[in-house]
Parts: sequence; structure tokens; C-alpha cells
Amino acid sequence: MVRDLDGETELLRAGEPLARIELLGVSVLAVTRHADARRLLLDQRLVKDLDAWGLWRSGEVTHAWPLIGMIDAGRSMFTVDGEEHRRLRTKTSQALTPRRLEEIRPDIERYTGELLDALAAQGEHGAVDLKSVFAQPLPMRVVGQLMGVDEAQHPMLTKRYKAFFSMLTPHEERMALLKELDVFYENLVREKTAHPTDDLTSALILADEGGEPLTEEEVVGNLKAMVAAGHETTIGLILNAVRALLSHPAQLKAVLDGEVPWEAVIEETLRWDTPTTHLLMRFATEDIQVGDQTIPEGEGVVISYRAIGWDTAQHGDRAHEFDITRPAPIRHMTFGHGPHICPGAALSRVEAGIALPALFGRFPHLRLAIPDEELRKLPVMTQNDTESFPVLLHG
Repeated sequence: MVRDLDGETELLRAGEPLARIELLGVSVLAVTRHADARRLLLDQRLVKDLDAWGLWRSGEVTHAWPLIGMIDAGRSMFTVDGEEHRRLRTKTSQALTPRRLEEIRPDIERYTGELLDALAAQGEHGAVDLKSVFAQPLPMRVVGQLMGVDEAQHPMLTKRYKAFFSMLTPHEERMALLKELDVFYENLVREKTAHPTDDLTSALILADEGGEPLTEEEVVGNLKAMVAAGHETTIGLILNAVRALLSHPAQLKAVLDGEVPWEAVIEETLRWDTPTTHLLMRFATEDIQVGDQTIPEGEGVVISYRAIGWDTAQHGDRAHEFDITRPAPIRHMTFGHGPHICPGAALSRVEAGIALPALFGRFPHLRLAIPDEELRKLPVMTQNDTESFPVLLHG
């Protein structure tokens, strides 16, 4: 658990390309340089197979480890490599087409307006939590719509995932939540198998002509992974962009005056304050040399995207500063690189591109309800968002 994220990021950026870190008592190696990460994300000797992890094989890491649910998450495109990964990912990519994203845009705009109304009502007389009222339910409603989940069930999903990702949730309760979600997704897949409609779940179930259909386990695994990774990433992107703009008022004015596009805000936020601090996890199938250092066989490896975003070799001496006027394109890797690059990156950008201008258009005098330095001291783990994000809507 980290209470000084900027300080940790600076230490990682200034240290060795491979840094030894602890994740809730488990030692892993973190990759902290852009060029090394880009190369290693293409290295076939780093795999997703949990059985390649030395600490798992030895029994030092078990299902009692609180983060195991983010690694041992069932069979999906996020947990396999090679040809099997391509097979599972292709189905998802075919389902998340640009056409589908454009079709859902009016729904995103509608959800955004409804949530801004709720935000206004709750923040009329004081501070309101921007995360729980706006940034958290929005991406869950969107992904629920994509999956073909009835709108009446969207609040239930938001509540379950909020508890799952909360650092205040006991491990036993988090594992119970996973079982509840398994049942939900299994029932959804069976319903869509019997009665397919024009949604992502049905698209995953239905095989292309001549293609091999995904099993129920594979469809469930893909849905679980996409919802967990996709909606949480968007929460972080929205909140981190708000935090960055509120702490840089001159840049906020520039974007509100139309001098800088919202796209620049989104890309600079993704680079400077990544939604994910450390992406779990790959495992070395043999020793891998990284400069003067070695990743030993069986080692667990995480990609430290926030430190990579501050890499001066990639982004210049001012990499630690937020600057929406930075020369384009900003070549960050926040959504990954190579075969496992995030398939929901375009959706996350669309959601943020609708949510942020709508939020500041409705509440141009929005400000933090606590000092920025206090907000940054709220604890985070692998996902770069906080338990709460208190704001005042009217200055």
C-alpha cells in the first residue's frame, strides 16, 4: 500500500531499470524504463502462466494472498499467451468495433448527463465524492450496456466492483464477491446463448463462420477481465485528469477556452498519472538479461507504468511535470504494448472525451474539497485511484 505515490514514482524513476518492490508482502521485480518495458512486453520468455511463477510453485504464494484474484482470474485472453491468446483476443476485438463504440456514444452522453444531475443534487450544500457519484458508475453503466446487461442491474455491478477494488474490503469478502460475479456472468452467458442480441456478450458467444466458438468458461473469463480492467482504468483516467487540471489552473483555463483540445488532456494524463501504477503480472520462463541486471527464471515481473511515464529518456527532462502543451504525439504505453495491449483503450478514451468536458462545462468552478497534497496521500495499490475524491462543485 502506497501513501506517497509521487514519491514512490520518483524513487522508481531514479533507480535501476529493474526495481525490487513488495506487493502486500510478496517480492517482485518492477520494470521502470520505457524502452525496457517496450522490449520485454514482446519477449516470449515472459508469460502469463501462473505455474511459471516460482513463488507459486513453491507454495510461498497461495490463494490467501489478497492480490491473487487479479492474477488467477480464470481462463481469458488476459491469462494465456501465444495462439490461444490470439484466438481469445480476436473474438473480443471483433466485438469492440469502432461501429459499436459510435453506436453507444449517445448512451454514454445520456449516462453522463444523468450522473451529473445526481452529482449536482448531492453537492448542492457541500462536498461530494466525485468518484462514487460520477467517475465510478459511468464506466460500469457503459460496459454493462455493451454486455447487454439490463440497466436495472448496473447499480448492482457498480456496488460489487467498488467493494472488490476497495482496499478496505477484507480478503475473504473479496473472494466471496468473485464467486458472486462468477454466477452473474455464467447466468448472463447462458441467457445470451439462448437468446442472443446485438451486444458484446452475444458477439463473444457466436462463432464466425468456420471459426471455433469460445467455451462458456472462456466467454465468462473474457467478460470478467474486460469489466475489471476496463472500467477501473476509466475511473482512474477521469479522476486523474480532474486532479491534474485542478492543480494546474492555467492549463485548465487553456482547455476551457478552447486553446488546447481535450484529447491532449487525456493523453497527457495517461502519461503523467497513469490509471494503473503496476500491472500484474508476467513470469520469466528463463533468465532474461536487462542491461546489467537479470530477471531470474521463475521471477514475477510487473510493469510500472507510472514510473515509465516519468522516464526522462522517453519524455524529456520535464517528464515529471503535467503539461498539456507537450509536443504531440505523446508516445506513452499506458495501455500496454504488443499482443496484450488493452483492447478497451479506445472505449476508455471515448468515455473520458465525453465525461470531462461535460463535467467542467456543468461545473466550471469545480475544486478539490481537500488540499491536493492530502488527496495524493490517500492510499493506492496497483490501481491509481483513491477510496474517495471529495470536491466542491461551486468554488
